[in-house]
Amino acid sequence: MTAPTLVIDRTLTQADFDLFARLSGDDNPIHVDPGFSARTRFGRTVAHGLLLCTILRGLAGRLLPGAVLLGQDIRFPAPTYAGEPMRFSATLTGQQIAVSVTRRADGVVTCDGTFEMAGARIC
Repeated sequence: MTAPTLVIDRTLTQADFDLFARLSGDDNPIHVDPGFSARTRFGRTVAHGLLLCTILRGLAGRLLPGAVLLGQDIRFPAPTYAGEPMRFSATLTGQQIAVSVTRRADGVVTCDGTFEMAGARIC
């Protein structure tokens, strides 16, 4: 039997980065200033890590409705850029959920890790 998995494909935009910056108050220029970001090692704006985690948390909530997020262990091995198709994945492994964000064009993982969940019913 395979572990329950949910996958969504999304292409985040600069408008998404800008809106998340306004909502969160994290207006670091690496996320919202294309001119500044062009002069960095990334060459362009990159997604907020918590924006990626928020999308992944939504998937986790669909796998374990009503669950509480107790903790997370997340890493960001590569940048997530605006305008690139990405695949968001969450796989149930007991009370943990393995999560990842992968760039569709080249298969590069830009975010991965686990969420520790509690108090849920498995769907």
